[in-house]
Amino acid sequence: MAVTVVLILLSGAWGAGVLDELDLAGYEDPASESAVTDRLTVQAFGKQTPDVVVVYTAPEGKTLDDIRPQVLQRLAAVPGDRLAKPIESYWTAGGLRQAAMVSADRRRAIAGISSNGSMSDQLAHYAELRAALVVPGVDTEFAGFIPVIDAFNQRSLTSVVIAESVAIPLMLLLLVVVFGGLVAASVPVVVGGLAMIGALGALRALSMVTGVSAFALNIASILGLGLAIDYGLFMVSRFREELRDGRTPVVAAQRATHTAGRTIAFSALLLVCAFAGTLVFPPSMLRSLGFGAIAAIAIAAFVSVTALPAALSMMGERINALPWRRGAARRGEERAERRWAALATAVMRRPVVVAVAVAGLLLALSTPFLGVRMGGINPDVLPADDAVRVAQAELSAGFPNASEGATVLIRGVDGGAPPAAAVSWLAGEVQRTEGVRVVVRLAEQGDAVLLRALSTSPDFSTGAEDMVAAVRAIPVPEGMTVQVGGMNALRADSNESIVAAVPLALAIVIAATLLVMTIAFRSILLPLKAVLMAAVSLSATFGVLTWIFVDGNGASLLGAEPGPLPTPALIVVVVAVFGLSTDYEVFLMSRMIEAHERGADTEAAVREGVAKTGRIITTAAALFVIVTGAAALSEVTLIKVAALGMALAILIDATVVRMLLVPALVRLMGAANWWSPFARNPAGPRTSPTSSE
Repeated sequence: MAVTVVLILLSGAWGAGVLDELDLAGYEDPASESAVTDRLTVQAFGKQTPDVVVVYTAPEGKTLDDIRPQVLQRLAAVPGDRLAKPIESYWTAGGLRQAAMVSADRRRAIAGISSNGSMSDQLAHYAELRAALVVPGVDTEFAGFIPVIDAFNQRSLTSVVIAESVAIPLMLLLLVVVFGGLVAASVPVVVGGLAMIGALGALRALSMVTGVSAFALNIASILGLGLAIDYGLFMVSRFREELRDGRTPVVAAQRATHTAGRTIAFSALLLVCAFAGTLVFPPSMLRSLGFGAIAAIAIAAFVSVTALPAALSMMGERINALPWRRGAARRGEERAERRWAALATAVMRRPVVVAVAVAGLLLALSTPFLGVRMGGINPDVLPADDAVRVAQAELSAGFPNASEGATVLIRGVDGGAPPAAAVSWLAGEVQRTEGVRVVVRLAEQGDAVLLRALSTSPDFSTGAEDMVAAVRAIPVPEGMTVQVGGMNALRADSNESIVAAVPLALAIVIAATLLVMTIAFRSILLPLKAVLMAAVSLSATFGVLTWIFVDGNGASLLGAEPGPLPTPALIVVVVAVFGLSTDYEVFLMSRMIEAHERGADTEAAVREGVAKTGRIITTAAALFVIVTGAAALSEVTLIKVAALGMALAILIDATVVRMLLVPALVRLMGAANWWSPFARNPAGPRTSPTSSE
């Protein structure tokens, strides 16, 4: 125990430095058409679009000319080595470009900053750049791709602190009620704290070989805390059960490790398999999320099967110390077993009716998912009063000719210049495309011509992405190649690449899950049933999320606005819930298999499995719902959707699916549940009740 705890604490102390090494970028697909186009554009013409747009508003009683010296002084102070090209502003531009950089009331003007380096470098230096560009006494606002991503990252980091500070006290209170005492309740919370500390070290180690995003830190913290407490709950419950059966503390800890510990190991392996599916997605943010989640899961399981059994064997009967009421724990457990056994018996009396009713309910909840709309990260994921979101809206409304729209890179074949007539024809077709307001010829050099298509819709909007798709649909004349890039194209391509990778990710998750569960259950039908149950829970969850966030039913009560569901959030929900639902399946079915291998028939095995695990599974689910529900307080819609989705799915899975639908189906499947071409191992350790070895 001492070795494990010391290693975890040292790992956490070293890992705290990961907060300064987070990869704040990674939201794009580097192999997409837009990413390739942007790289070629920079090589041929230099950077054409600003990463940061600064909006300066003249104070009351002053004009833009009055604030000119102050603004230009600030702009000139920006180090040249941080800039990809000189800063362009209303005060330095001329002609049509100057007209595009001033508002209609001539009280606001903008400056565009194109930074050097990768997106991650730009984000790392953005705070310094922002401070240098603020003009004292002049209202200064920041918009553009880099400020939007920076605001998202900063809000995401804040969400971790909020979730942990709210969740931990509530979970401790619930555990005191469930376990009937403070000591037993504190043990899972301590395990959760150790898992979170250890996850920091794992994330920092990962940051040395790959990028670790701010979003990955959120998910690792949520999973590390939630799973470690669930695992601690499983171990402590089984340990106390073995103590009540008259076993010594050492033997009780051994048997708890052999049973609940084995379940924890398979649960962790299932979750690792689920998050392995994220490794196929092109954006590095999702891959780092998968690595972070896998690290958190592994540490939670490691602490639960090493330090925790050691601590329990030393605590012995003291695990029941500091009860809130004498005898409350034993009475609560006995009462819970009777009630869950009665529920299982009632379900098995009418298994067809229960199965049809639950399936109908879940199908009804799933129906809204047919109208789902998905999108990427945009200013709308930020709170309505966020300064960057407000500035982006003002930029779109007040400076329509300063929007990014889309860049169209035209290149000739075989190194020659594209035919002039074909370029003119293409420019005309782009101008006539729905969603395009005006086409500007930006530059021409050698074999390349660069056009800018300004959109009738604001940047970051669905309309701007639709305009990109419409421009790409224009047939390409002979003698040239055409590629479309820019921020809006980058966002659209990133979202499409995620969606395109979903079938492969699901195939990996399902195949790995079936393999692991076949090994765990030594059954053919039970793993298939587990995968089906996970799919049912997810379908109902996505239906509810669509009803809330897309259709707008109650979104405002949650501090969100109706709109597309962020695709990265849905990926997190899929992999996390797929793993967690099969986790509860393993815990429930393991007890049923134990009973069946001792000679119980199907009904008796179901009754014992539900009676022994019903309270634990629903408590574990409630604890995880507290963690994810606290994270749903985040001001970032992407995190809100991911956290609420996990909470809803676990709530659905641990109640109507796990406690009603699964017992009904097991009863209907009868002897087929237990058929297996594989030999089974005994369910318990071969030790006598009093042995200490």
